[in-house]
Amino acid sequence: MSAPAAADGPPPARILRDMSDGDLAWMAEREREIFGAAAWSLDLIQDDFRYGGRRYRVLEVDDSPAAYAVYGYDGDAFFLMNIAVMPSARGTGLGRVLMEDFLSEARAERAHQAWLEVAVTNIPALALYRSYGFEDVRVRPRYYQPEDVDAIVMRVSVPRVDVRAVGTTPVGV
Repeated sequence: MSAPAAADGPPPARILRDMSDGDLAWMAEREREIFGAAAWSLDLIQDDFRYGGRRYRVLEVDDSPAAYAVYGYDGDAFFLMNIAVMPSARGTGLGRVLMEDFLSEARAERAHQAWLEVAVTNIPALALYRSYGFEDVRVRPRYYQPEDVDAIVMRVSVPRVDVRAVGTTPVGV
């Protein structure tokens, strides 16, 4: 049994950044490890990265990639296309960091709603999304192939932020 991490040590350094071309092979490898036969291929990732108009984000912990997300518009809907946390880093709040980033971008884009799809079998992800107010819209039977797993389509209203009120100081103060 390994010793627990020292509680008095510094917290791990987390850096959230946009992916670069150099990150795409790493992402494709993680896709295969996490999603198996339903994983996005390297060719699909490269094409979407270059021409899809989506934002690819990677979250590093202590200088090593540990999680990623892909989001952007799918037609007129602001959509979380993909989110993944490496198995060794699950339960450490990285999914929440990526969700905050996704919803912050939705607000910046002035999207009225944010959407996603999730496998009905992915209980931790369902709990995360519901904690952000996402509600079930419909089920897409046998959406994830070749496993024949249903997907739940979910959405949440994106709260508005009055940009005029951010960072202002009342006159005469």
